Amino acid sequence: MRVIHIVPTPFGDGGLFGGGERYPLELARALAGHVDTELITFGRRASADREPSGLLRRTLHATTWLGGHPAQPLAPALIRALLTARADVIHTHHMRALPSRIAALVACLKPGRIPLAVTDHGLQGSSWGGFLPRLFDLFLTVSAYSARELGAPASRTRVIYGGANPERYWPDLDEVRHGVLFVGRLTPHKGVDRLLAALPDGAHLRLVGSSGHDALPPERDYPALLRRLAADRDVDFVGTADDSDLPLLYRSAEVFVLPSVERTIYGRAVKVSELLGLAVLEAMASGTPVVASRVGGVSEIVQDGVTGFLVPPDDQSALHDRLALLLGDPALARRMGACAREVVLERFTWTYVAERCLAAYAAVAHRSSA
Repeated sequence: MRVIHIVPTPFGDGGLFGGGERYPLELARALAGHVDTELITFGRRASADREPSGLLRRTLHATTWLGGHPAQPLAPALIRALLTARADVIHTHHMRALPSRIAALVACLKPGRIPLAVTDHGLQGSSWGGFLPRLFDLFLTVSAYSARELGAPASRTRVIYGGANPERYWPDLDEVRHGVLFVGRLTPHKGVDRLLAALPDGAHLRLVGSSGHDALPPERDYPALLRRLAADRDVDFVGTADDSDLPLLYRSAEVFVLPSVERTIYGRAVKVSELLGLAVLEAMASGTPVVASRVGGVSEIVQDGVTGFLVPPDDQSALHDRLALLLGDPALARRMGACAREVVLERFTWTYVAERCLAAYAAVAHRSSA
């Protein structure tokens, strides 16, 4: 079997630092151990390289980005790549991204149609009046919440969740843990402003991640607002840490926090909340307990009172109390962290995600050839 993944935004250098970018890369790497896998993304320069995992990573030259949005690259080479593709399945990421739309249209026009799968990571936009979802043969969603939010038809939907690599993310019993960790984009819906207000006295906080891609004020100035709010707190703005530094950051934290909100500090409702929370799984694999808002798909992976705590979004008092409890009770934090890792080992490794994905691919490829 040969599978092509199409991803609008790359992860890491020259790309974005978020779950929507890390997810397709990690999934493609896991699949490459089983089937011939190629990942196509976009940038200012064309390139290609093969990773030790066997994954072929190809960057197509984008001539522009519609509206200046990083998830809307226009690359004429994509049409040529799709028309000449020899694949059993094409798997796009972000249904409403321009590359996914192009892939859906080309798949309809190309003789000997290749089955088309999609995993959405929350990008908003038009669905062409409901026409766009009809062009996909398979919806591989990261959570049951994601499937509901997308309105994916049950007959064509499989929930495959997301994962973490337990050999990369693991607890070090000799590591001295310290403070609170957040990993993600510094964008208003992540609720980092609430976290700063709720941070227990004396607690150290590390904020890891890039600014969001909010183009207009006031959201554009959110990172600057966070720095003002953190002025009298023990806070490190780490920025976009190297991928190689993430495991140590996770396993050296006493607690990981995801304080996402349903309404931002600017009063705007969040249309789509956390579809899953990939950083949550990476923290759990590292034996780090989690305090997270009860939003979106997070409650499908965090067991309240077992692997961490779930708190109502926007409830700064509850967030403060749960953080203080774990910071003040290292034995409880260790027990919850150990349970969190066990849950990942049982259900949320990339190997398991790849197996679910392959089973879905095989089913849709069989239907296509029947």
